[in-house]
Formats: sequence, structure tokens, C-alpha cells
Amino acid sequence: MSAKSTLLENLLEKYGYDAAVLIPSPNMNWLTGQTKILMERPTTLLFRPGKKAALVIAGFEVDAAPDMDIPAEIFPFTDDPSEWGEAFRKAGEYLGLAGKKIAVEPIHFRFLEYQFIQNAVPDCQIVGAQQLFSELRLRKTDEELEYMRKAAIIAQDALEATLKLAKPGVTERELGSELVAQMLRMGSDPKLPFDPIVGSGPNSANPHAEVSDRQLQTGDFLLFDWGARYKGYCSDITRTFVIGEASDKQIEIYNTVLAANRAALAAVRPGVTAGSIDDAGRAVINAKGYGSYFTHRIGHGLGLEEHEEPYMFAGNPVILEPGMCFSDEPGIYLPDWGGVRIEDDITVTADAGRSISDFPRELRIL
Repeated sequence: MSAKSTLLENLLEKYGYDAAVLIPSPNMNWLTGQTKILMERPTTLLFRPGKKAALVIAGFEVDAAPDMDIPAEIFPFTDDPSEWGEAFRKAGEYLGLAGKKIAVEPIHFRFLEYQFIQNAVPDCQIVGAQQLFSELRLRKTDEELEYMRKAAIIAQDALEATLKLAKPGVTERELGSELVAQMLRMGSDPKLPFDPIVGSGPNSANPHAEVSDRQLQTGDFLLFDWGARYKGYCSDITRTFVIGEASDKQIEIYNTVLAANRAALAAVRPGVTAGSIDDAGRAVINAKGYGSYFTHRIGHGLGLEEHEEPYMFAGNPVILEPGMCFSDEPGIYLPDWGGVRIEDDITVTADAGRSISDFPRELRIL
């Protein structure tokens, strides 16, 4: 039995569930070692401790099943939807799931598979088990951290190549498309963690700005929020620049955000709460009078997903442990004027925090 299967078994016992059911998602991909695609056909893994797993899958995909990290009995179906329920019935019967309490992922699980299981397994109780699934990938291994570091290097090299184009008259859209192309050239997985954010001038004040046809102007803030993916693992980095010449106000706001970014990292160590990291960064911005312009949490977990546990919001009592990974991304956003965000990818070590990303953080004039 793999270490991943053992961890899932232990968590099922810890939280009082008899079984788990997963559909294509980061957790299923992590557990099986294969990337399964969510589609109209109900690819479904049923897992019960002490038994070989059951995989309900389209018949044409059966040949790939033996290569999974977790051994499974296969229950194939054809493209005739009227047969799919019978595959679920056989899988549930094989695992003895009648009357059992079954854990599913509330974020990723679909009503389609819920109906099939509910109809196929008598008297089962299907329960959203967010806490269980949140713990499954919470602590990264050294190998996973190596993949995340590689994803950061790819992203950083791609941005450096893209910055050669950043000058007045160039559009956000042109920069965004070049950044995507550069990440793919540098070795990113084809599926990026998210569409890059390129915000210039007043658009940089929107934390989730979409690229537009706005042309860069002298004196603009230029914000990039981007990330690559390597072997499924994500990077998520933000850097902000100034086009031409920076004003005193721009320098003040930039240095305030930079100090907040550094304060948050300095606060990271095992045993402190996730909320305390938000407190550390936010205190710097509050002290400069910009607290009302820092409008989001200081970070979020990172791994196979660009947003996952732990979430770094004020008051979050989750205790940090070695191997946890998350973003450190304070920001100040002044509507109709501009904004600054500086974001790094952080991992908790045995006694501190370490930044996986290392693109220069000091203000750079383009």
C-alpha cells in the first residue's frame, strides 16, 4: 500500500468515515499518480480502507488504469448512459458500501456522481468532508517542493524575457500573451495555474484585473500576477514595476508593501497560526495609514491547486507545520490611481519560513 493510500485510510478513521469517493480533481490525481479529466462520463474512484479500490471508468480508458499508483478493481462502462448506473452498483457491491458513511469533496464533487452513488448503493450516507480532504495534501514532500521551485524558476525566467517588451504604447494584452508563450517555452506544463494578470496604471488597482487593450504610459504602475506549472505543481508570483519614472507617492506605497511582504515572511515558523501571518503583514500597512486599501487576505495555500489550504486570513487558527506552502501577497490598491502587490511562494521549514520564489523584490523602473 502506498503512503498516500495509508494517509487517506488514517484520515477516514480520524474523522469517522467508512469510505471515500473521488472524481477527477487534484486529490484524485495526487492519489492515483495520473491526471484524469473531468468530463460528461463519470470517472469515479471508490476507496474503502482494507480493500482494493474500485474504479468506475469508460471502457476505452481501461488500458491506462493499471499504471495508477493505487491498485483498483475496474468497473467499465460503454458510451450508453443507461449502463453507467450498473457499473456504480457493481462497484458499491464489491466494496460493501451499503449503509456506509461516504466522504466526498464538497468543492469538487458533482451532482452527477452523487446521483449515481445514491441510486446504486442502498442506504449510504454521502457527506461533504472538507476537513479530511484539506489535510490530505497539506504538507508537501521534498519532491513536491522541488517541483514547486521549478515552477517558480520557469515563471521568473518567463517574466524576465517578457519585460523586454514593456514600454509605453505596448498593451497589457500583448504583454500577457508574450508571458504565456514564454512560460510554455521555458518548460511549463500546458495547463497554467491561472490566466496571468497584467494591470497597468489605474487597472493595477484591481487585484484580479483581466488583461485589456490599454496601452502602457510613462509613470504607470505595471503589475504582473502570474504562475507556471511543473509536473502539476503551481507557482503564483506577483511583481509590480513602474514605467519611466516613479513618483514619491509610488515609491512610498511600494516600499510599504515590500516591508509588509518581508514582515509576513519573518513571522513564519512552525507552531504559529495562519492568521498571525496575515496580522504581521497587515500591521505594516495599517501603520502607514493604508489599511483600508489592503482588501484581501495575505495569502492562500499552494500546490497542485493555485488556491488550496491553508488560507492565510486574519483569525485563521490553523497551526503552521513544516511542509505547508502558501503565498505571501500584501497589496495596496488606490481606486482610479493604481496599486502594488508583491507576492512570493513560501514554505514552512523546521524553524522558519523560506521563499520558494526569488525574483528581485526591490522597485524596478522599466
